[in-house]
Amino acid sequence: MIETPPLVDQYCHGVLRTELGLGTFEAQLMRSAGPPAAGTTFFDTQTGFAVRRWCAPLLGLEPHATPARYLARRRELGAAETARRLLRGSPVAAYLVDTGVAGDLTGPKELALAGDAEAFEAVRLELLAEQVADTSGTVGAFLANLAEAIHHAAAGAAAFTCATAFTRPDGADPADTPPVGPEPPGPGAVRGAAGRWLAGRPRGGAVRDPVLLAHLLWSAVASGLPLQLHTGAADPAPLTGFVRATAGLGTRLVLLGGHPDHRRSAQLAAAFPHVYADTGAALGRTGSRAAAALTELLEIAPFGKVLFSSGGGRLPELHAIGALVFREALGRALGGWVAEGSWSWRDAERVAAMLAAGNARRVYRLDRP
Repeated sequence: MIETPPLVDQYCHGVLRTELGLGTFEAQLMRSAGPPAAGTTFFDTQTGFAVRRWCAPLLGLEPHATPARYLARRRELGAAETARRLLRGSPVAAYLVDTGVAGDLTGPKELALAGDAEAFEAVRLELLAEQVADTSGTVGAFLANLAEAIHHAAAGAAAFTCATAFTRPDGADPADTPPVGPEPPGPGAVRGAAGRWLAGRPRGGAVRDPVLLAHLLWSAVASGLPLQLHTGAADPAPLTGFVRATAGLGTRLVLLGGHPDHRRSAQLAAAFPHVYADTGAALGRTGSRAAAALTELLEIAPFGKVLFSSGGGRLPELHAIGALVFREALGRALGGWVAEGSWSWRDAERVAAMLAAGNARRVYRLDRP
């Protein structure tokens, strides 16, 4: 068995404080535009099977307990005790928590207490802009207050994160979602974009303007903190352009998610010294096939450029299976290479420690005084 240190979960969200019924639980278990097929549930997925395999024992049930039995046990324990058992049963020593997701979710301090771990904040740039807009009466005041807010956030956070610069809303027409350009926009363009967004906020409010998003990204780059980027763009050119433009500036970019296009993130991590690839929620979603997905990352990205995260949010089950499936997949992949004589045990455990925690602690400087 490959030994790993306690993990650093370098990207996740808080968990729901509320009790969940069957429909609500399933809706959080898997992203879907509709209900499961007739006669089935979303437990009939790799994620659902992973929950029954890894989470059921943490709640005092036999592995592979039925969904009905699992949910009954969850209700019996209550939301808080369920979260405590699942988080503490996972080998995680530190969480980086994106606090920019709506809902009745635990913050970093609550997650740390429930999991008996450390927790650090990853500040969502879009939410920061929305909060500043709520207290700014003019475009000039908004931009001045935004600069101050980013400076203040950088003093206490571990990272900035952006979810929308290189992704599109579900069902959006690419023609209606122009890409974020690779260069910093000029002051006039920023003022114009901010004015349009502030004027239109009552009709939506979310930051989608590519000029304003670019301004947020470049403001975060100037702070020097690591910048986490969701990588859901259909076209890799905008992301590649931004990556190339930020090379040599001292800011580390961590590319989140992207499965099943995770090889693109691995390629960028291999090509640019300041870019890192994230294992992400893909491992929990692929379940018993997680070792194959992890191996695909490790075929391309240097081992010092891959960081573990669960990508978990809302359900503590997603944090737990993210961590437990990652550790099992890592052991299976590296252990297999040792068994065939390609690696030594010493090298396997050294690389395992890098992926599990060492790379994240270095990138986010978590051990600094």
